[in-house]
Amino acid sequence: MRGWFITFEGIEGSGKSSQISLLTDYLRSNHRAVTLTREPGGTPIGDQVRKILLDPGNKILDPSAELLLYAASRAQHLKEVIRPALQSGAIVLCDRFSDATLAYQGYGRGLDLAMIHALDRLVTAGMRPDLTIVLDVEAAVGLARARGRNNQQGLEAEARFENEALAFHERVRQGYLTLAREAPDRMKIVDAALPPLLVQEKIREIVDRCLI
Repeated sequence: MRGWFITFEGIEGSGKSSQISLLTDYLRSNHRAVTLTREPGGTPIGDQVRKILLDPGNKILDPSAELLLYAASRAQHLKEVIRPALQSGAIVLCDRFSDATLAYQGYGRGLDLAMIHALDRLVTAGMRPDLTIVLDVEAAVGLARARGRNNQQGLEAEARFENEALAFHERVRQGYLTLAREAPDRMKIVDAALPPLLVQEKIREIVDRCLI
């Protein structure tokens, strides 16, 4: 029996990592088999690509090269982690997937959306998440959270996107909201400005309805 593929999306500082971790604990406490993963990365090869993509020293990385690196990481991720887990019947929780590419490289960087869609179909063979949680927060709020987190946790080596101007993050946020309007059955927006435990409560309500 095929499992469930649930992705988390949102701008920097929207709380994805914390919320996906809480949901993992909740589902496992209810005796669900869960595979928790992330993009870029999720595999040894993908983690090497992640270092390139998130290294703030790579300021001259061309947007098209950035796009192709994400695609390469995703292809390996699907082969090694996502497809096998789904085939085993597990619930796969993934921190970012194809929607992130559309939001960041499409709406954020300005690359052609049709071209991104075509590349993604090639990489994923048309696979789409069963459910996508979009954690929405104002760009200025999310960016301040992300930069504060990086300073506190010593994550400056992965801060290439946090170093982008506010206008970039505003375009990404609007990209996510546009994508959610276009796919309301799959993509569910949750207000990430709410207290974290209330955000988690709303996420669990959405997920429970889908998994019944």
